[in-house]
Amino acid sequence: MTRPPGPPAPPSPLRPSRRRTALALVPALAASLLTTAGCSAVDGAGSGAAPKADAAASASPVAGQLPSPSPSVTVAPTLTEAQVKSALISNKDLGKGWKPTQGGATWRDALLKGRTDIPDCQRLLDGLYAEDLLGEPAGARAVKGLDDTDDGAQVRYQVGAYDRAALDASLAWLKEVPGKCGQFTAADVRGGELTVLVTATPLPGVGEARESLRMKVYGESGGSSAVLTLDFAAVRVGDSALSLTNGGLDGVSANSTRQAAQLGTQRLQDVLAGKKPAARPASKEADAEG
Repeated sequence: MTRPPGPPAPPSPLRPSRRRTALALVPALAASLLTTAGCSAVDGAGSGAAPKADAAASASPVAGQLPSPSPSVTVAPTLTEAQVKSALISNKDLGKGWKPTQGGATWRDALLKGRTDIPDCQRLLDGLYAEDLLGEPAGARAVKGLDDTDDGAQVRYQVGAYDRAALDASLAWLKEVPGKCGQFTAADVRGGELTVLVTATPLPGVGEARESLRMKVYGESGGSSAVLTLDFAAVRVGDSALSLTNGGLDGVSANSTRQAAQLGTQRLQDVLAGKKPAARPASKEADAEG
């Protein structure tokens, strides 16, 4: 009697089938291919793309340079010593009776040097006496003194280059002075009392910004009672400015103050524009002075 064949023997654990071996190799092969592609991409970025970009940048005429300022941006010119001097007015601008100064007026020490407990009013007195009511210039400055031989008035006129923000702050402060120091008292150098009145005054619409004050100081000068009338005017043109005082014990001409500010502004604008300042007004006296 013949025996039926038995079930096939299971494969040996030491010899896996070829199908399982092939399936096991697929993930490893895929990982190997991805790694190779990644390395190629990195190598290409480092050796191909970057050199092209570098070459393009090197070929550019502005490579490595800062961008040029926009043509719409204007830079205010800086005044030189020679320019601020040429922007000053002279006695010829104010007309007959005006001469180059013979020295500081005697009323300056008697009626402008004073002490008060009000900070803004002290700043006003100190600035007028030191002739720096607009603050210290950031650049060149020139000053000229002129005397009116008819009534004894004296003009102190200056032009300077300033820091714009500081200059605007000074002009804004000057606008508030009449409200803060409309009337105050101060002790003079002898220990006497000064009474000071301050008012805002009109100025022609010149320059880019302007302020003007009139001050009356009641006190003593030369051993006698005296009243000083003093005009102050300032005009800004760009980063530069002119300022002037016109003072005297017998009153001052507001027209002279306005004329000095108006003619001076035109001269300053001409200088800043690189032009020769306009000729000074002609007069027989001016011609005689040469």
